[in-house]
Amino acid sequence: MCGITGIFHPGRPAAALGERLAPMTEALRHRGPDDVGQHLAEGIGLGFRRLSIVDLSGGNQPMYSDDGGVVSVCNGEIYNHRELRAELEARGHRFRSHADTEVLPALYREYGADFAGRLNGQFAFALYDIAERRLLLGRDPVGIAPLFYTEAAGGLLFASEIKALLSHPEVARRVDLTGLDQILTFPGPVSPRTLFAGVHSLGPGRLLRIDADGHRREWSYWDLDYPRREEIDDGRPEEECLEELDAALRRSVAYRLQADVPVGAYLSGGLDSALIAAIAADLEPGAERHTFSITFDDPAIDESAHQRLMARRLASRHHETAVGQAQIGERLRAIVRHAETPLRESYNACSLILSAMVREQGLKVVLTGEGADELFGGYVGYRLDDHRGGADDGDLDAMLEAQLRGRLWGDSGLFYEKNYLESAEIRQALYAEPLAARFAEFDCLAHLLIDRDRLAGRHPFHQRSYLDFKLRMADHLLADHGDRVGFANSVEARYPFLDPGVIDCARRIPPRLMVRDGEEKYLLKRLARRYLPAEIFARRKFSFVAPSSATLLRQGLPLVEELLAAERIARQGYFNVETVEHLKRVYRDPAHQLNQTFEDDLLMVVITFGLLLDEFQLPNLGE
Repeated sequence: MCGITGIFHPGRPAAALGERLAPMTEALRHRGPDDVGQHLAEGIGLGFRRLSIVDLSGGNQPMYSDDGGVVSVCNGEIYNHRELRAELEARGHRFRSHADTEVLPALYREYGADFAGRLNGQFAFALYDIAERRLLLGRDPVGIAPLFYTEAAGGLLFASEIKALLSHPEVARRVDLTGLDQILTFPGPVSPRTLFAGVHSLGPGRLLRIDADGHRREWSYWDLDYPRREEIDDGRPEEECLEELDAALRRSVAYRLQADVPVGAYLSGGLDSALIAAIAADLEPGAERHTFSITFDDPAIDESAHQRLMARRLASRHHETAVGQAQIGERLRAIVRHAETPLRESYNACSLILSAMVREQGLKVVLTGEGADELFGGYVGYRLDDHRGGADDGDLDAMLEAQLRGRLWGDSGLFYEKNYLESAEIRQALYAEPLAARFAEFDCLAHLLIDRDRLAGRHPFHQRSYLDFKLRMADHLLADHGDRVGFANSVEARYPFLDPGVIDCARRIPPRLMVRDGEEKYLLKRLARRYLPAEIFARRKFSFVAPSSATLLRQGLPLVEELLAAERIARQGYFNVETVEHLKRVYRDPAHQLNQTFEDDLLMVVITFGLLLDEFQLPNLGE
């Protein structure tokens, strides 16, 4: 993967576009340090930074159709490019390289915008039809690759990261208050929102077409679609599901081993990453494989014993780095700079350390186990759903909460993560009084967040999985927690569990095989028995929790003290000084235990939001 930028401004001279495009592209050097490219013509400028992984000598972009009428840049990998190339060659298309992304212009020529549904990969692309003067932007189905856009100086700007957009002098820097409210409510922002007013995130599985006359059309070409309850084949034999899942995962891992550079793997100590690494080793026996882990001096969170056990089983060249609270604190500013959003936890610092270790060993690509929890029921909520009772009709608060859930999800009985009525009260108390008085204007729960039709009539397991994909996966786990911390060190992460074939397999597995007798990820654990030692697949899920704001406060880190100082909070004008001071007293108490699985770490958001204001020169409200 790489970084892409662009300006679409019909009638604007190429030279003028080039002056603005160059610094935007340079801002993404960390995503692609190996090469740079651009396409400049009247009305269109496309920029590209390359991380060389496939066809090292011939794969630089932009890419052109063989007739020169279509040009594209793509941040990503097209894993089924060989099949697509053969199909296109049979239809008369010719190619100049072996690069995966060269198929995009030809696919557009053959199928129009519908070609996006034919891709198996992780990608965000910009494609320009020269004759039609039409720009098409697209993002992969689950949102692995990012793509942001905004309007400035009469044109449309887009880029793989927001910092590239902000390098344009006419892009305003203002906080999107609804985006901030989403951070305090959900695991991260929810596309199309970002923390920057006027800057939009193209949603997963979506296309945006812009014509020279300014006409726009945005639509979904893919969305996760679980069967309705009456359509579930509950009688499917367990062994049949197991064999299909094994085959789908093996195909997916094989696709993601395609590279002209070595491919490593993360080992967390848990089942998901270990399973992916084991399948990779099984597919390429004897191949040298690098694995990467972080260890902790705190035995309560350290998984080094299981990581080393798995590394020995794989006979991999294993690399590990010890991480303590000091290393987390030292990287707070860096993780916010790369994430481009406030954070609810400090784990991104660990991910940043991991990707740095990969790069230090000379690797550019690494496999991860992300996505298994959301597909196969790995979070505690999937298990607890079996034991939830209905709302008490005589309780006014319960009735109002049910009404709110009905508006959000189209199902008043669907519980997801928290009581949102109570959450709204907490958020209002955290905001500075002038903002709290305007809360109704930016309350994130006043906006539709998901396609409620995808929840209607579905099994509770599938409802939760869909919400995890929409509210947790794309804009948090795959974004600030994945893409940004990987590319901060010029490292591409690949996600076998998020392959279209694996997703399709999972959506057809009966929920009774996902959580059984209180055991999460039942079927995946059965599969793991084929590849992993019992010490790994028989473990109870270990929910790693990085140091909280309470931990950082008790350390007395000067940066944290400065960010939470009453004068600073008052000057910024976003949060209530008295509320922040109260939280500081509570969190500093050694007897207080913040349960990050079930409680919001509010001060972590305040800390990292303060860093966001600093890093991106966003305005204060209290001055």
